[in-house]
Amino acid sequence: MLNCTRPDTPSLLEALGPVFNMSSIRPVMNASTPTNITISFVLAGILGVDEKAQLLTTYIWQTLIWKNEFVRWDPEQCGKSLITIPRELLWVPDVVINEFMGKNTAPFVPYSYLSSDGFVTDKKPVRVVSSCRLDIYTFPFDTQNCSLSFNSYLHTISAVFINHTSVDEMLQRSKEVMATMGEWELIGITVKTFQFPTNLGDDYQEIRFFVSMSRRATMYVVNLLIPSCFLIAVDFLSFLLPPKSVDRSLFKMTLILGYTVFLLSMNDLLPITGDTIPLLNVFLSLCLTMMVGSLLETVLITNLLCGSAHYPVPRFIRVLVLHILGFLVLLPPKSRDPEDTVIQNPAAQAEIKDSSLVAESSRDPEQKSPLDEDKALQELRSVGRELQVLHLQLKQQLEGNQNSEDWIQVGLIIDRLVFCLYMIFIAVSFITIIVLWMQSPNKS
Repeated sequence: MLNCTRPDTPSLLEALGPVFNMSSIRPVMNASTPTNITISFVLAGILGVDEKAQLLTTYIWQTLIWKNEFVRWDPEQCGKSLITIPRELLWVPDVVINEFMGKNTAPFVPYSYLSSDGFVTDKKPVRVVSSCRLDIYTFPFDTQNCSLSFNSYLHTISAVFINHTSVDEMLQRSKEVMATMGEWELIGITVKTFQFPTNLGDDYQEIRFFVSMSRRATMYVVNLLIPSCFLIAVDFLSFLLPPKSVDRSLFKMTLILGYTVFLLSMNDLLPITGDTIPLLNVFLSLCLTMMVGSLLETVLITNLLCGSAHYPVPRFIRVLVLHILGFLVLLPPKSRDPEDTVIQNPAAQAEIKDSSLVAESSRDPEQKSPLDEDKALQELRSVGRELQVLHLQLKQQLEGNQNSEDWIQVGLIIDRLVFCLYMIFIAVSFITIIVLWMQSPNKS
């Protein structure tokens, strides 16, 4: 019990002089008695998250309470029940944060509270730059769970015993005073106590607080997901353009160029880390891949429609595409009869009539002389040769037109088939990514 000569602050400080001289030792009467330290903090702000360096920057108000057994006075005799004392004049526990990765740049508070019953309350702000294993696989819908581990750097559990206040009160107080969270929202604080054995036969104690926070995804949805979905929808609907009358490839190349510029401008919003690849990056790459694939399909279809008219359709392509895939995509091959086509041609019918007239005139021997018969026979042979030439030309022309129609039909069938596969692939891919976003557990 300290004795004060007067009920004022100077006499109280004079009485505390011997206590200040013992600030270098743990304030207990018996060295085997542990010093009980109660720790709590208020999370005042989430300043930032560095995914590449795996660092979390927070601002906390840390509070440590312990009892100094060397101090006790009568508030009526000394005039005060609570006094502020410079921190360097008292013994302060060496409680540190294990995840601390930088210098504390918060304002320095030089004073602590000392009460008449010997309890010391040490409050100070701490700017914590702590290491945190960040799992951004489900970015931007991720939830991070970072830890702040408090323990005595030197003393074991037999010398310093650490306990904590209610984490529910800490969480409620943190939400009330939260000054800044940026893109993060505090959702919970939990605590666990650990003891680690040492070679000295005693254990170290560690109080580990887990700070759970979720990312606000609105900015990323508006700036990344929605524009990407719009562009992929435009690319999907471009299959409805007629490939024969519209330069679809030019439209798709313009779309790919615009999407590439969009990704370059939005690159700063994407997280950078070497541990995992976020699903959002997979989604954006998938969209670009589908656009490039649809452009290559358009180039193939254009080549089939315009560049393959001089080559007949191979038999296996005719069977596989025209007769099998055509029925699957509701584009069956058109029925045709080449012989009827040749016979029904007006020019061929006129030539056939002329040749029949010449043949009838040649079969009347009574009206023609031998010289006339020779001339008629020569003319008939000449007409026959000309008819054969015309027949071959007509046949080649009809075969070329038929080859062109077959290739056009092949192109239309492949185009519709790719359109159906494109639609199925988009639906399956998007549903898979959404399910992974919703069900993937956070491993932080």
